[in-house]
Amino acid sequence: MEREILQALTEVKDPEIPIDIVNLGLIYGVRVRDGVAYIDMTLTVQGCPAKHFFAEHIKEKILEKFPQLKDVVVEFVFEPPWTKEKISEEGKAQLRKLGWDI
Repeated sequence: MEREILQALTEVKDPEIPIDIVNLGLIYGVRVRDGVAYIDMTLTVQGCPAKHFFAEHIKEKILEKFPQLKDVVVEFVFEPPWTKEKISEEGKAQLRKLGWDI
């Protein structure tokens, strides 16, 4: 189920950088235990104002797609710190199409 959850997270877009949070490299891990999905996520900066947006949107999206889950817990982690090197090749290609120099 972890792979399916990770795939579903590609539908969640960053509000400032126009690609999804998986290809942006913000998802560090997904695990399911006792009917609860735990998602380890980082942010591009620790004080990111979108933190609560992400937590609510992710929980809503995953519970909608996986109604058998009891809950979704988004755990924000900052080790290792996010860098642009964490962006996937697909994410970099998407950004280049949008005119970003990456």
